Amino acid sequence: MTNEVIDARGLKCPLPVLKMEKRLATLPPGATLTVLATDPMAKIDIPLHCRQHGHTYVLASEGDVLRFDIVKG
Repeated sequence: MTNEVIDARGLKCPLPVLKMEKRLATLPPGATLTVLATDPMAKIDIPLHCRQHGHTYVLASEGDVLRFDIVKG
């Protein structure tokens, strides 16, 4: 299965979360989605959304870019 990527760098919350939510809705359970974001609020908003909807994620950062690797629950 290919890994989908959303490049939300430069977008302010809630846009990264909204884009992630819309894309996850089209993916089957177990699919992986990577979200790249630069808004510091994404560090709070994306994990909260994942917890509320049963998705797992791994957060990594490189410079000011946050990388969320999300597995749809």
